[in-house]
Amino acid sequence: MERRAFHLEIRAARGNPRRLEGYAATFGSETRIGNFTETIRAGAFAASLASGADVLALVDHDLARVLGRTGSGTLRLSEDTRGLAFSLDMPDTTLARDTLALAERGDLGGMSFGFKAQDEKWSGSRRELRAVDLREISIVQSWPAYSDTVIEARSQANAGGKSSVAGALRRWRA
Repeated sequence: MERRAFHLEIRAARGNPRRLEGYAATFGSETRIGNFTETIRAGAFAASLASGADVLALVDHDLARVLGRTGSGTLRLSEDTRGLAFSLDMPDTTLARDTLALAERGDLGGMSFGFKAQDEKWSGSRRELRAVDLREISIVQSWPAYSDTVIEARSQANAGGKSSVAGALRRWRA
């Protein structure tokens, strides 16, 4: 299984401070992986999402650190023009609270996803992922494959009215 990381905006959703929303992958962004450059074509996740396969939400690709899954309905995935969007209902666990605290401080490295390539096009040292079998999305705590990935906890002032992660943490602990 291959893993890739991308820019992500992560925020608590209005009305549900324990739901995180953002993008696990973006289309058309180039990144250097070893000795080749890679991009993801719009629609690359469509067949995998349509299959109804159970996709996990993890921390650092660790199968023992599950935050949610499509099979239980706690993780929802969709494609839009920007990329692979997600909405994740965070559990009331130490792992979830710690993850939110790290996101709020800006200490997380980015988002990533695990996949198997189903259709790819190579042109010299350039690879385009056209269709992938998505297995998991992950919040990456340290260094993701893409050095420019960012996770930020958005405050109400800059998130278009979204609740802040800090507010979510205060409500959880109350």
